Amino acid sequence: MALDDAPFEPRLGRSRRDSAGSRGAGKVRTGKALGTDARAKLLRQIARRGGNPRTLGKGAVKKNNSRFNARGRGAGIGAAAPRTSGWSFDRGRGMHVRPRRVSVKARVVKLGGKLQAATSHVRYLQRDGVSREGEPGRFYTTFADDADGKAFVERSTLDRHQFRVIVSPEDGPAFDTLRDFTRDLMARMEEDLGTTLDWVAVDHFDTGHPHSHILIRGITEQGRILNIAGDYIAHGIRHRASQIMTQALGMQSELEVRQQLEQEVDAERLTRLDRMLIGKARDQVVDLREPAGRNSLDPDHQQLLVARARTLERMELAQRSGPLRWTLSPTMETTLHDMGMRGDIIRLMHREMTRARDGEALEVNQYLVHDSSVPGKALPQPVIGKVIAAGSADDHHERRYLILDGVDGKSHYVDIGTSSEKTPLGATIRLSPQVAEAKASDRTIAAIAREYGGRYSAQIHQDHDSHASTDYVEAHVRRLEALRRATGKPERGADGIWTIGADHVERASAYERGRQQAQPVRIELLSSSPMNDLARVNAATWLDRELVAEEPTRIGVTGHGKEVRAALALRRQWLVEEQLATLEGDQLVCRRNLLRLLAQRDVRAAGEALTKEVALPFAEAGTGERIEGTIRRRVDLRSGSFALVERALNFTLVPWREGLERRIGSSVSGLMRENGGISWTPGRSRSGPQIE
Repeated sequence: MALDDAPFEPRLGRSRRDSAGSRGAGKVRTGKALGTDARAKLLRQIARRGGNPRTLGKGAVKKNNSRFNARGRGAGIGAAAPRTSGWSFDRGRGMHVRPRRVSVKARVVKLGGKLQAATSHVRYLQRDGVSREGEPGRFYTTFADDADGKAFVERSTLDRHQFRVIVSPEDGPAFDTLRDFTRDLMARMEEDLGTTLDWVAVDHFDTGHPHSHILIRGITEQGRILNIAGDYIAHGIRHRASQIMTQALGMQSELEVRQQLEQEVDAERLTRLDRMLIGKARDQVVDLREPAGRNSLDPDHQQLLVARARTLERMELAQRSGPLRWTLSPTMETTLHDMGMRGDIIRLMHREMTRARDGEALEVNQYLVHDSSVPGKALPQPVIGKVIAAGSADDHHERRYLILDGVDGKSHYVDIGTSSEKTPLGATIRLSPQVAEAKASDRTIAAIAREYGGRYSAQIHQDHDSHASTDYVEAHVRRLEALRRATGKPERGADGIWTIGADHVERASAYERGRQQAQPVRIELLSSSPMNDLARVNAATWLDRELVAEEPTRIGVTGHGKEVRAALALRRQWLVEEQLATLEGDQLVCRRNLLRLLAQRDVRAAGEALTKEVALPFAEAGTGERIEGTIRRRVDLRSGSFALVERALNFTLVPWREGLERRIGSSVSGLMRENGGISWTPGRSRSGPQIE
């Protein structure tokens, strides 16, 4: 990744360096030969001039001779590409100028024949609302304005890797399209790399910085593996992009830069002015008083920094500590970065919510952003809502976000991490925060193991606690299985006895922290259908669970909350018509075991519908019945998910549990409980289903 963030800081007139006649000019003394104060001053001067203080006294910086750079194409051009902004004085214009700036982010993505992630990435790039007109993104290539992204992925089936490049010209807002610029850039890259490239690109205008996403296959025109030098990826692409933009618009003058900086004075995001202030600060204190002598700041430049410092003071990110002196908050940079990200997210939420609610606008305080990567911004409590948008939460498209029209009347942006749970648009889901701490079962296992010499098993647990039910003990064994699969610990012997270390609880806590970081929320699908479709169905729906709940969810009166309220009213009426509930005044009194009765109706109907497909008769599982057979697949009904268990003479449907997907095609055994659940036992299977 390469990003030219060099600050604009013109110094007109005489250069800021020691007098040519000063004693010892032309020498750089290091180590003990140079006093501590003088050395520190010299290091600061080197840093201000764009040098690297760490290389002082070590000679020239060594060329990057890593294997990747040595064998990659474009190494020479990448090594020669400038690393700084390149300010120079234009005598004809009488001012300082520099090349146009372009931000480039690039990464190499391994494919290895697995194209699911690549396909998802292509779909994300073509999502709605990314063009200037708010339309879906359209891929283009060298000669085509409407390229087929799916065909590009299919051509990549045997590719080892793929290059993904994001190019964002600083002057991008001035262009109606970036296609010509991107095509010119790719042509220059083909010249530099000595091969024709197979690429597609799409322009995005959905942020304040228009940018192009470019996908490049990792093969040459001869079909060989394409390796691009790291220096070229990091610096060469940006240099070529800057050249093209400079040729189109001319050199950028200090007057243009000043105009840009003026627009940043009141910005609620991290700006170049902020970086300049941070660079000038000593122990968090920045002194903007104009000193006498040759080292004084340009007056206009100083005014911009003073104006920005006053803005930061109003934002409580800086505190005045004297005339033109401010103490910067230690969290200033992080806070401003987060504010900028939040601004982009709020604009995205506003667009999606306005579309979902047919133009109805929300107040700013109705947009809630839950981002687990920002301290204190994670989802604090469960939220229920309708999925109205989904996408990538980071540049690498490894984490996902959802935008919900909440039943509380608010809009929620939630970072769901790397979760692969299905969340179809229009579905109603519940998101709950994951807890990053060891479970009670981990502490129970550790306590029992301490009394039995670091050993644990189901039998040891039952010997230790004779009142523990079989289900309770099995849940602890399943927990150990989950930990072993994920971390390799603890170990289980051939006799089924586990070796529990003294640090078992700490290991479990670390495992949960990792899970929370990767998947900060738990996703529960409540309904894949619109709420009104649930009002008259013979199934145990979320509406029914709300009607019988002791503490029902608080439902708002706008947006999806309004839809839910209407559906609940229709559902109440239907339950009364079906004699499944009665009205006592305004109070709805439901029949005992309402949810179980409705679920039975749903399962019976599904079983009859599946009879022809399975080629066996359906038999409903009764309370206390032992279920033995082979799990064939998962069946999703309105009442929930069920496992289709095929037996010798018939098949049945039993409640699905997390972990059963690993048992599809295997023999299982279990006992139906009175509450409608099932208690799995080692029966015909050697170890029974392993459920996390």
